[in-house]
Amino acid sequence: MPTLSRRNVLVAGGAGVGVLVAWAAWPRRYAPNLPVAADETLFGGFLKIARDGRVIVAVPQVEHGQGVYTTLPQIVADELGADWRTVAVEPAPINPLYANPLAADVLFAGGFDHVPAGLREEHLTRDAVMLTAGSTSVRRFEQSLREAGAAARVLMCKAAAARWDADWQACDTADGFVVLDGRRLRFGELAEAAAGYALPDELPLRFGDDGRLSGRSLPRLDAPAKVDGSANYAGDVRLPDMVFASIRQGPLGDTRLRSFNRNAAEGIQGVVGVVARDTWVAVAANNWWAANRGLDALDPRFETRGPPIDTASIDRRLDTALAGDGFRVAAAGDLAAVFGGARIYTADYQVGLSLHPSLETPTATAHWRDDALELWIATQAPTSARNAAAAALDIAPKRVTVHAMIVGGSFGQALETEIAAQAATLARELKRPVQLTWSRGETALHDRFRAPARARMSARLGPGGAILGWQAKVAAPETGAQLAARLLPDDPLRRAAAALPIGADDYAISGAIPPYAIPALAIDHHPADIGVRVGHLRGLADGYNAFFTECFIDELAHAGGNEPMSYRIGMLGGNARLARCLTTAAALGGWQGGVAGSAQGIACHAVAGSFIAVLAEARVDDAGRVRVDRLVAAVDCGRAINPDVVRQQIEGGLILGVALATGCATGIERNLPTTRLFGDFAMPTLATAPEVTVELIPSNIDPGGVSDLGIPAVAPAVANALRAATGVRLRSLPLQPRA
Repeated sequence: MPTLSRRNVLVAGGAGVGVLVAWAAWPRRYAPNLPVAADETLFGGFLKIARDGRVIVAVPQVEHGQGVYTTLPQIVADELGADWRTVAVEPAPINPLYANPLAADVLFAGGFDHVPAGLREEHLTRDAVMLTAGSTSVRRFEQSLREAGAAARVLMCKAAAARWDADWQACDTADGFVVLDGRRLRFGELAEAAAGYALPDELPLRFGDDGRLSGRSLPRLDAPAKVDGSANYAGDVRLPDMVFASIRQGPLGDTRLRSFNRNAAEGIQGVVGVVARDTWVAVAANNWWAANRGLDALDPRFETRGPPIDTASIDRRLDTALAGDGFRVAAAGDLAAVFGGARIYTADYQVGLSLHPSLETPTATAHWRDDALELWIATQAPTSARNAAAAALDIAPKRVTVHAMIVGGSFGQALETEIAAQAATLARELKRPVQLTWSRGETALHDRFRAPARARMSARLGPGGAILGWQAKVAAPETGAQLAARLLPDDPLRRAAAALPIGADDYAISGAIPPYAIPALAIDHHPADIGVRVGHLRGLADGYNAFFTECFIDELAHAGGNEPMSYRIGMLGGNARLARCLTTAAALGGWQGGVAGSAQGIACHAVAGSFIAVLAEARVDDAGRVRVDRLVAAVDCGRAINPDVVRQQIEGGLILGVALATGCATGIERNLPTTRLFGDFAMPTLATAPEVTVELIPSNIDPGGVSDLGIPAVAPAVANALRAATGVRLRSLPLQPRA
């Protein structure tokens, strides 16, 4: 028999899998299911035009601060020729039209290992797997949105041309009108008639720069409502007869609810009910404060089986994984021959558990009536949230309606679906609408942390410090496989892949391949089961892998007597975009060569088709804390739809990068995280946040992703700056100077 592997089983078939492959690969067409008001006309799955001229764009990605409620409508408005003042947005419903297999490729890389790309995309599209993550919004939907705007423009021109007895191809659109030789008609006047015309075989897209909305820093559509407080988040939902619930869940590990005092909780004024399940118990009341008082009176007790989980046990498991055999992720040249008998430079790095510093804690409102559920939830994965709620109630997913709310800075936390299942259960048990909100402490205790990791870096240097050979061994949990198992628990393709022998997890190793032209290299992933569930945090695993790579590069530069910035550029080979980022950041930041006492460090990284270099100025203050005084970033992300939104994303990413470099961490004691209050996250404040400069390098290349781009290079740049400031090399995140 041939050797059993993920690839040969999933490609060749096997028992039942061949049928699955053939069925999933069959092409399908999907009809839009956007709700349409009486005064609105539907143009495909992304666009409606009202009689008053409003242009309503259905946005398939959740807005959680990254600007998709502006950039995605801007793409449509640009192709349509709309007046930006008339553009509105609404969240798209669950539909295969809005699936995001590109985000699934990023998040679930380890969970769908070796599944052919075409099969994976069709399968995830058919199942309407909608995801907002991985810097994919513009990259996934730009073409679809351009075509939606262009199609509506053509139909508008045809309707206007019929009135004018003219050639529709001679017509154009601008500022919400169809125009021709001084004549013009509003979109609202034409929409209903336009929907009856047919599209040409070849759809003409706009070209040229005149009058374009794309590339302009138009005002954000979500900003006014957020500024005046009228924007509705999940916690703002109010329904008749609604009650508020608070929840308590057991410690990490195999935990079960053992006992609780129901009578004491029900004796608290305002409490209306107690609902318990195997791993959690919740109290509902006519206000959330009463629900929390009831939860305290409930005094739930949990029993945890198995060996205790703590920081020491996690460290041991990571060390054991690193010492064992790994899976080769990338290789070039003959590394064994290069390393043989030579002097090898080595360094070990480590990264601890990182928390999501989200201001909004998980919140969901559920209403059970007529054997169906409505769910208002802050989620980056509405399909998975719907399926989780349906599974909890043992009903078909089509009986669950999800209202995806805007999210208050999730950073990946809102991908998780536990709260959907909990809120659904409470609503049916209590027979009234329920709003469930996790407390800050509960959110920290049950975070799906960014994974901890260990790295053993090795290199051989040649004449002038040139890197002849490079090896990176990274021990980290299988984040991608865990995400896939939680968000797609019943997916047959994922389950088929999970049943096969494990390999490297592509999510866990994201960003570990250096961007440099090194003749011989090897990158290995050493999967580690640490007993703690991990998940996605903005910046991906690049947030720790870039730390390993760029700190080690800095060490090698100093070992060979080289200036760190030019050392990097000399090894980039043909990567002109990253080289330009480095030179631009160095020039803007007044780079002094990283010499001792300069307190400057530099680092670069590439992710999601975009490039960044960061120059940091950092020091250790009199209290022994790391202070980052200044960050200068040069960014090449291709063509920017809205440059201001890109800058906002990079600026926010840089500040989050500082937070992750210096805080947002937790230890584990007796199966419980030690960081529980937001004040303990050590977040930058207005007084301590660095001065930030962002330079966007002009480009006509297709847009790359930007949401994750600002984070990965910050930690190594700060660590390199601290080495220049103090002479001490810190190899652990978060960065904590030795006493």
